[in-house]
Amino acid sequence: MSMERQFAPPLRWQSRLLFFIVIVFACGGLGLQCARNYNVDSAAILLAVAFGALLAILTSKLRAATPAAALTGGIITAELYLATPGLRTALWPLLALLLLTLVGTHFGRARKRELGVAEGPKGRNAAQVAANLGPAVLASVAFDLGPDISHFGSFGIAMRLAVAAALAEAAADTLSSEIGEVVGGEPRLITTLRRVPAGTDGAISLDGTIAGLTGAGVVAAGATLAFGGSPQQGAVVALAAVAGLFIDSLLGAVMERRGWLNNDAVNFLSSLSAAVLAAYFQLGRLH
Repeated sequence: MSMERQFAPPLRWQSRLLFFIVIVFACGGLGLQCARNYNVDSAAILLAVAFGALLAILTSKLRAATPAAALTGGIITAELYLATPGLRTALWPLLALLLLTLVGTHFGRARKRELGVAEGPKGRNAAQVAANLGPAVLASVAFDLGPDISHFGSFGIAMRLAVAAALAEAAADTLSSEIGEVVGGEPRLITTLRRVPAGTDGAISLDGTIAGLTGAGVVAAGATLAFGGSPQQGAVVALAAVAGLFIDSLLGAVMERRGWLNNDAVNFLSSLSAAVLAAYFQLGRLH
């Protein structure tokens, strides 16, 4: 589902809770990595800070995010880089996600304004950024908490796939919503297949689904190249992301429409499910 809607006040606590959890993990992981690399690879710390600051400035200047959201994205960017430093970094699939998000957000903006589903003039807020990037952060922090010291051991590979799947699902979700609302025709509710207005929670359309599949494939391919993974691992990432996309629609139709979850919670859980599925498939294949 799209990330742009505003929610009833009783559900804002979910957005605040998600933001708190993600920012604590991001700052904690960042601090731990800085402590470990301070005397070993200080250049990586400087690069992480530079990349985070650059992303924060760009998203703020482009009005793609509020200042708080830009800062949140910058912290997450720095953490992801320090968790996966060097050329084989998670910043490549993150960059693919950001570019696809910008394209999808600006696609058919006039039509979205007519439908009342366009993104606000200030861009995404901090809770929305945390909800969509949070599962990737949790997986990256697991590098420091897992049983495998090597980032390229079995656990490390599984967590890299989890990071990639979380980002791929976020791209799929964004594109399916942003493009489906414009060119997808009258969508259908995933649980009943009855026609519903564009922007309805849990609604899917053929064009929107194709756009989502494309987004998942692009980010999965980018992550596979960046991490030096195999085609099979790339397929795992893409399939996990697609599964997360449909979980998003189911949660929207069943939980969000009833007022039990808000959109930030739905986005977080669907991206988290993609990350868990990718890691499970990888670890299960090795045992």
